[in-house]
Amino acid sequence: MCKISDFNLSDIRHQLHRLAEPSGEEVRTHAFILEQLKACSPSRILTFGDTQSIIAVFEGEEPGRTLLFRGDFDAVRVEETIDVPYASEMAGVAHKCGHDGHATILLGLARSLHQRPPQRGRVLLFFQAAEETGQGAGQLLATHCLDAYQPDRVYALHNIPGEKLGTVLGKPGSFTCSVVSTDIVLQGHSAHAAEPLKALSPYPAARAIADKLLSLNNYDMRSDHYRLLTLVEFRVGEQAYGVAAGDGVLRFTLRAKDDAWLQQTKKEVLQIVDEEVKKVPGLVSSQSWKEYFAASDNHPEAMAEVRDAALRSSLEYKELELPFSWGEDFGLLTQHYPGALFGLGSGECQPSLHHPHFDFPDELLPIGVRLFRELVQ
Repeated sequence: MCKISDFNLSDIRHQLHRLAEPSGEEVRTHAFILEQLKACSPSRILTFGDTQSIIAVFEGEEPGRTLLFRGDFDAVRVEETIDVPYASEMAGVAHKCGHDGHATILLGLARSLHQRPPQRGRVLLFFQAAEETGQGAGQLLATHCLDAYQPDRVYALHNIPGEKLGTVLGKPGSFTCSVVSTDIVLQGHSAHAAEPLKALSPYPAARAIADKLLSLNNYDMRSDHYRLLTLVEFRVGEQAYGVAAGDGVLRFTLRAKDDAWLQQTKKEVLQIVDEEVKKVPGLVSSQSWKEYFAASDNHPEAMAEVRDAALRSSLEYKELELPFSWGEDFGLLTQHYPGALFGLGSGECQPSLHHPHFDFPDELLPIGVRLFRELVQ
């Protein structure tokens, strides 16, 4: 396999695009990134037993700050619909969020640090697996590997379709929402379809729960109490025409501008489910929470550093008034270390994230590398 010195940035991204793998299954992607990193001769490379994530450490000759840069590399379960020679080799999985571009930018930074090592301090390059499921950052923190480094700053970028190519988008405070998903399982008992009154149907409770949860929505993003509860599945019974339904499931995604309001919303959800289930004697419920994304809390000083780096790089800087409503796993790192997640416009005509026609623009790669390198300086 070719080394990073033999690749240009586009070649690297195209290879990562071919290797697209879903969260937690990034085996070939991990191996490819690891081989490219070894060619950059970092001071050390850290790998972990329970995750495909990688950290490359570049040590400066003199003491100084420790900076961490994140680039995610998992793909999403969306079918590739673009006709390109580097199309995904895995059916039903493709890089439709641009993580192939994010990881390439970080490899480009690795090559830059190999050519011009930092004079002071340390630079950590965190190649993150399992971002899409909200697990990768927590897995890294659970290893306690960062305890020995204590980053002074953590940085990450995410491409933003619909924005002018190369525009840097920032916002102090909440940049992305706090998000969590929940499964609500309702269990009664079935009966013959000819005798539905002998069944204990979860439908009345399921309908009441869904209606009440949706009534909690506050669509005003300007409000501190903005929150969005999205019903992603409502199912009662099965496709068995001789059976009156006896079980059901509701799946919701919850999001809020900050973690405190999300936690309050979770309490209200639990209370509503409990109240409605108790109204139906014999009905049993269970509830689980999954795919938690902490709000990305941008430190004002870190965000100012990003703005200054953008201006020094002759890039347009745009300060946002409101956070993005989607979640980002990098937010968990900003809850532990001062840092910033910022956006990088990927084109005004670019399809939206997770759209089957999305493809990270190669023109953005050197811009991302240059911006990260300026933050190292």
